[in-house]
Amino acid sequence: MRRLIAEFEKQSFTQIIFPHAKSDWVDYLEEAQETFVNIINAITKYQECLVVCDDVESVKSRFKENENLYFVEYETNDTWARDCSALCIEDGNSIKLLDFTFTGWGSKFEASKDNAMSSAIKKCYDKELKKVDLILEGGALESNGVETILTTSECMLNKNRNAKSSRDQMSKKLQDEFGMSRILYLNHGYLAGDDTDSHVDTLARFIDEKSIMYVQCTDESDEHFGELKLMEDELQAFRDEYGFRLIALPMSDACYFDGERLPATYANFLFINDAVLVPTYGVKQDEEALEIFKETFPTRDIIGINCFSLIKQHGSLHCVTMNFAKGVEII
Repeated sequence: MRRLIAEFEKQSFTQIIFPHAKSDWVDYLEEAQETFVNIINAITKYQECLVVCDDVESVKSRFKENENLYFVEYETNDTWARDCSALCIEDGNSIKLLDFTFTGWGSKFEASKDNAMSSAIKKCYDKELKKVDLILEGGALESNGVETILTTSECMLNKNRNAKSSRDQMSKKLQDEFGMSRILYLNHGYLAGDDTDSHVDTLARFIDEKSIMYVQCTDESDEHFGELKLMEDELQAFRDEYGFRLIALPMSDACYFDGERLPATYANFLFINDAVLVPTYGVKQDEEALEIFKETFPTRDIIGINCFSLIKQHGSLHCVTMNFAKGVEII
C-alpha cells in the first residue's frame, strides 16, 4: 500500500530554510531571522530540526548547543520549505521521499535554486529521493493519511503549473504518486496577499483522519466573506458525504504592510511531536484561536509564535517548514 503520510502522525524531524541577505527578506532580515530562530527553538524542544542555510557557521552562532539541531549549507532563492522540500510517502514497508518540480508558484518568482535543493542536500537523508516530473508544492495538498487528499482547484488545476492536465488527469496523477483513492477539490476560498493561488494549507487542514480545521469568516463586510462562506458550504458537503468533523478557526483582523493586506491565517499551523505551533499576528483573534487549539488538542502543547514578519512576505508558519515522517533519519 502506498500513501501520503499525514502531518499529524509521528515525525522524525522538521526542515526549515533560514533567511539570508540574497532572499526577499533583505529589507527586514534581522526581524525575519529572529522569527525563524523562535520557530526553530520551539521545534527542537520536541524533535530534531534540519536547518538549510547559506552560511552554517554564521547561522549556527545564533543557537545554543542543541543535540536536536542540524545544519546543511546550501544557498536557496527563498525560504518556503513547505513548497520546495520532499514529501514523505509510505510504500509497502518503506518510506520514500518524492521530489516534485517547484517553479515559484507558477513561475511568478525565480526558483531554480529552490527546485534543486532536495537533490543537492539528499546526502542528509537516509531514504531514497525520487524525482517526480510534476509541478507541485507541499502547501497545495493535505492528506488524512488514509485515502483522502484535500486540495484547491485554483492551485492544483491552474494552467500556470501543469497546463496540459485536466482535472481527471491531475487526480489520476495524484492517485498514482500518493496512492490515495479520494482527491477532493475546494473550488472556493482565498486570502488577500497570497501568492500561491490559494494553497489549501492557508484555508483548511486535516488534523486527524476524520477532522478538518478551516478558516471561517463571519464578517459580511470583509472581502473574504463570500468566498470563505462558499468554501464552508463545500466542506459541509464533504462532511455530509464522508463523515468528516469540521472545526472552525476565526478569521484574523486585517493586517497590513506598506498598504497591502497580508494573508494572516490560523490555518497555517504546524504539527510537531506532542505539540502544535500556532501562528499569531498581534490581533484580538489570537487568543480565541489559541483556545480553540487547546480545546481540540488536549494532549498536545499549544505554542503561539508571532508570525507577523512572515506574512510580510505572504506566507506563515506552515509555509516555512516541512515535516519528515518517523522513520526518515538525518545523516
